[in-house]
This record gives sequence, structure tokens and C-alpha cells, in this order.
Amino acid sequence: QVQLVESGGGLVQPGGSLRLSCVGSGVSLDYHGVGWFRQAPGKEREGVASISSTGREINHRDSVKDRFIISRDNTKKTVYLQMNNLKPEDTATYYCAILRPGYYEDFIRRWVGSYGIEYYGPGTPVTVSS
Repeated sequence: QVQLVESGGGLVQPGGSLRLSCVGSGVSLDYHGVGWFRQAPGKEREGVASISSTGREINHRDSVKDRFIISRDNTKKTVYLQMNNLKPEDTATYYCAILRPGYYEDFIRRWVGSYGIEYYGPGTPVTVSS
């Protein structure tokens, strides 16, 4: 059974930083492209960043470029999302997802749903507030 687990969310002041982590069980993340998406209350889900299995292809949504960085450590089978200079509009629940090949760039441009996402975790909440 494949399970993804996110961690690292919490409450942070505007301008602060958080690092989210994603690990898997029943699956070796190092073999898969992975993305982070988020959903804020009352808003649609949106892809934030994606990274291929080797890390050679990386995509970030325009609204988070220069603030968020997706990375992976395949020796630890973990994918990270470093979030810097957080803004109140970044408040959302963040999910990591195993992506289907060919959807890494689409993932951050439009919601790909089950066409592009194989599995995702229960999410970790991020609240940016003073």
C-alpha cells in the first residue's frame, strides 16, 4: 500500500520560512517525479512545484518562484519544499504527490487531477499570519 506523509507545516509570521518534507512507504520516492500542491480554504487546488526523479527537471509556479525551492535527497528518499519569505496568501494545506511522467510542467500550470497524479498524502497545514 502506497502512502505519502508530509511534515514541517505550522504557523509562521509573514517573511518567515518553513521546510516541508515528504516521505513514502510502500514506494521508493527516488524512482518517481514528485510535486507539491496546495489548497487554501475556499480555493481550488494548485500545483506549486515539481521535480523529476533525478532532479534534473524542476518547475515552480510563477507566484512562488524566487521564494520556494523544491529539492530531493534520493539517499534519504525524501522530497523537500523550502519556503522562504512566506506571505499570508501562502496559507493553505500542502500536499506532496507522486506525478505521472510527462505531467511535471503541466502540474504547475493547471490542475492535472488523476491524469497527472498517482498518489498524494494527507497534507500538512501552513498558516502565515502575524
